[in-house]
Amino acid sequence: MVAYHADYIERVYAGWLGKVIGVRHGANIENWTYERIERAFGEITDYLYDFKNFAADDDINGPLFFMNALADLPLHQKVTAEDMAKVWLNYIADGHGFFWWGGYGISTEHTAYLNLKHGMTAPQSGSQEQNSQAVAEQIGGQIFSDIWGFLAPGDTEAAADLAEKMSSVSHDRNGIYGGRFVAACCAAAFESSSVKEVIQRALTAIPEDSSYSEVVKGIIRFHNEQPQDWRACFRYIQSHYGYDRYPGICHIIPNTAVVVLGLLYGDGDFSNSINITNMCGWDTDCNVGNVGAIVGILTGLTGIGEQWTAPINDFVCASSVVGSRNIQDIASVAGQTAAISKRYFLGQELPDKPGVHAHFDFELPGSTHAFRNHYPQGLPVTMVCKNTDRIAFSGKRSLQVTISSLVGGESYRTYLKTYYTPEDFNDSRYDPSFTPVFYPGQSVSMSVYISQGDEELVAVRLYAHNLQDGTRVYGERTVLPVEKWTTLTWKVPRIPGAILSEVGVEWIPLAEIFGQPKSLTAYIDDVQLWGEPEIDISFASEQLEVWPTLRQEVRQLTHLRGLWTLENGLLTGSGAGESAEAYTGAHYFRDYTYEAAIRPVIGLSHGILFRVQGAARSYAAVLKQGQLALMKKEGTNWRPLQEAPFIWQHGADYRISVIAAGNRYSISVDGELLLDYTDHENPYVSGQVGFITMDSSRTAYVDYHIHPNRR
Repeated sequence: MVAYHADYIERVYAGWLGKVIGVRHGANIENWTYERIERAFGEITDYLYDFKNFAADDDINGPLFFMNALADLPLHQKVTAEDMAKVWLNYIADGHGFFWWGGYGISTEHTAYLNLKHGMTAPQSGSQEQNSQAVAEQIGGQIFSDIWGFLAPGDTEAAADLAEKMSSVSHDRNGIYGGRFVAACCAAAFESSSVKEVIQRALTAIPEDSSYSEVVKGIIRFHNEQPQDWRACFRYIQSHYGYDRYPGICHIIPNTAVVVLGLLYGDGDFSNSINITNMCGWDTDCNVGNVGAIVGILTGLTGIGEQWTAPINDFVCASSVVGSRNIQDIASVAGQTAAISKRYFLGQELPDKPGVHAHFDFELPGSTHAFRNHYPQGLPVTMVCKNTDRIAFSGKRSLQVTISSLVGGESYRTYLKTYYTPEDFNDSRYDPSFTPVFYPGQSVSMSVYISQGDEELVAVRLYAHNLQDGTRVYGERTVLPVEKWTTLTWKVPRIPGAILSEVGVEWIPLAEIFGQPKSLTAYIDDVQLWGEPEIDISFASEQLEVWPTLRQEVRQLTHLRGLWTLENGLLTGSGAGESAEAYTGAHYFRDYTYEAAIRPVIGLSHGILFRVQGAARSYAAVLKQGQLALMKKEGTNWRPLQEAPFIWQHGADYRISVIAAGNRYSISVDGELLLDYTDHENPYVSGQVGFITMDSSRTAYVDYHIHPNRR
């Protein structure tokens, strides 16, 4: 039975941290051998590489989005393999991002995705009978499965069953057993006192006579005989379970052996566990990620050193098709995980603060929610954010900001990044792309506090940074009282063409400095982002972003498929056969008026998208032959809801406007209301906006606007 102990969410947070740390630790030596690693680094004791920010990874993408299968279900309904498959089709772009697209019959995930896309259902989509044993038993079944243990604390069987349903979408046999085992390990870690107990409990979740069970038991036996020498154990693995013995690119069995080795020889010490696992080589990011998740839960937050958490700073990047969900922080993800678990197992609906789309409370020990600092360059100053239980506006914890020395009238900023560009990363790992998570017209609030100390005269103002022109826009300036909480609230004005890449607070020391430098200790708590966006974008002012791999993406746009680029000041989209779709805005948008000026170029189907919840759930207003059509996407199929006669021609511009209010959608062209429809069948009541060209057409877009409804 699932057991929610008092420290449940903290253990989930530790599991997520362990997963992300492990993936980052192993990412840049993925597929290296032990010999290469030892030759290059000797004994691993810390991160091997520094990153500006760690880009997306398939090991993280899977858990982040697959758990939504439980959130998307009606309350009290049990999930099926087909429900799990729907998550694939909704959040994974067609042929890019999310995971490795190595080819049909080579990449297990690529194979399964194509099976699903062309109408096959799970679990046939991942079956050995359909895809061959070599494809079905690659590593993916276990690398995505930690999340099911996070969601079913203490209940190894429930966790394993969830993992089997998801693993069966793409894997079979040992590929499924690996998912069951890792999920059961994570579930068991919530209530176990040692890694040996974790492994023994997890073994009960897989068939005793399977080769997967055999390899786990084989490593246990070796460890019992030689408990001090992990290298001897790895030599045993190389000779008995090496890559040369199994088909495919990355078979699950050799890597399972390494995971069990890392758990046993690390003996519950987080650093030792992930370092030993990383030294073994092979699929390092996957194996170290699994070990980090399991040991993170087992040891809790106190077992994970700051050397591992500080470089990550709670930030987690993803590469789904929903750009605003690709910017996340680990503490918030932990909260979402716990909420989804209780919704599924206890029937508690997900918490909802009307209008509030982000709330950062810093209640989890060590959490920063990815807040960052900036201080004037060239000054001898350090500026540090860290979680503290010293003081709080609400709850027990807050974010402490320490500035070592101040210069009067200078700007010191603490902020959240709300949009990322290629310049923020070292590489283009798994092809992330983003849409902002905060917009003009929306509001920010936070409570701030300064301590009695060296500096007692400080003004503050909330601000947002506009990436388009590099300027900052500010809220009202306030001089802070000492040792008293002050709540700041500000609505960002309408700024045509703006892309907001930061939102935060600016600290401004007012005193002149005489003698010794002054310092500042301040606190931030209860940060909220909310409100309705006011967006005005002309594509003549937009630009292409060029990633390190020379991949080009239109700024603040993601796409499902098709060619989307900028030409002559226009966004153009084209595709062959299937609908080409691109998305912008944020997943949390609810009621809005969305309009875009479109220009049909070639073909018979040109339109815009609204209430986009992913690649499988959205509405479209489309100019088709002799008419305007309202369509609804359910999975891979578009279903017409309503049509109206409308004569249009290629090369002319048409302004399509959609008023989305609850389950009612009113659609106009050039100011004339043509469609008014109320959807009573599972309506989509939130989501992004976007652009679509269908039936091998090509469409150009001049601009788009999103504003609060005024009718």
